[in-house]
Amino acid sequence: MGPGDLLVRVGAILFLVGAVGTLATVAPLLLGTSRLPTPAYFVSMLMGVGLAVALCGLLKAALAQRHPAHGQEDAAGRAAVER
Repeated sequence: MGPGDLLVRVGAILFLVGAVGTLATVAPLLLGTSRLPTPAYFVSMLMGVGLAVALCGLLKAALAQRHPAHGQEDAAGRAAVER
């Protein structure tokens, strides 16, 4: 598993839990039934948190792929100059 993969997976799970929470909190409003308690609305906020965590994981993975590439280019460039 590469760097950032765990963050992406955790972010996806949080996003899905938040999406289900959002559907659960919006359904009573559309169906005309009584509202859910306030903590249910806090669960729907996990959707944004999950998105942020997943984006941080993607950024971490992208930066991890970028840094070794620069190190190889620098070493190859120095070897060519020394010849």
